[in-house]
Amino acid sequence: MGAVESVGPAVVNVHRGDAGAGSGVIFTPDGLVLTNHHVVHGAAKVDVILPDGRSLRADVIGQDAGTDLAVLRVDAHLPYARFGDSRRVRVGQVAIAIGNPYGFQHTVTSGVISALGRSLRSQSGRLIDDIIQTDAALNPGNSGGPLVTTRGEVIGINTAMIRPAQGLCFAIGINTARFVASRLIRDGRIRRAYIGIAGQNIDVPRTLARANQMAISSAVRIASVEKESPAARAGLEQGDILVSFGDVAVSGVDDLHRVLGEEQIDAVVEVAVIRAGQRRVIRVTPVESQRD
Repeated sequence: MGAVESVGPAVVNVHRGDAGAGSGVIFTPDGLVLTNHHVVHGAAKVDVILPDGRSLRADVIGQDAGTDLAVLRVDAHLPYARFGDSRRVRVGQVAIAIGNPYGFQHTVTSGVISALGRSLRSQSGRLIDDIIQTDAALNPGNSGGPLVTTRGEVIGINTAMIRPAQGLCFAIGINTARFVASRLIRDGRIRRAYIGIAGQNIDVPRTLARANQMAISSAVRIASVEKESPAARAGLEQGDILVSFGDVAVSGVDDLHRVLGEEQIDAVVEVAVIRAGQRRVIRVTPVESQRD
């Protein structure tokens, strides 16, 4: 009960002009709201409905499809929720979900943490890491609302459920959400690096790995290289098998997505590939991606 009384006043209903709706949680006293990207994406107008019934116009400060998170701002000083630490969450502990499923204001459900460290694919195709699995019931409209401990600390942002399965619901860990929110507030988006290749996951034959003295079983085959891209300028070619990016082994396309972060922009990176059966190291300088 204490957790609901503590966090409940900070949970809002997020309405968009086309009548779509979701939830959100106020996380600063000056009216910053954390919600899901898919709740507000493409909306011409966003309103936030407070627990007392007031409706306030909200501005979208930033959003990121890759992590399914967005930050809104309302012009008011409001009660706000405290963030916890998702690294301290343990399987089996009680979890409470607060949101507005099907428009029913401030619905509370509870369950336990079923698993930690899951990955969930976002609508953009990227994997979201640090996903918390819970059996606390979620329904359409819960998206963007908080997952809370019994102490009233927000440990996740509810994002998805698997239908028609029961008890398979997921939240983005608050440590990921906190980092993404800080970047959205600063830049309005998440800055990522870009090298200009399309790739596909492949199995690497054991004989090929041994011949090049590499302990790998899978990698990324470059399917195409965009013209005048960093990859093209560096000399990467279609058919190259990309096995590492800097010091990070690349066993699949998701590994490459993870490593192409803000810190790689304009940094010279040694990329290891296998070409014509031989291992080569090619220096690539990623640039900032202009894609959402």
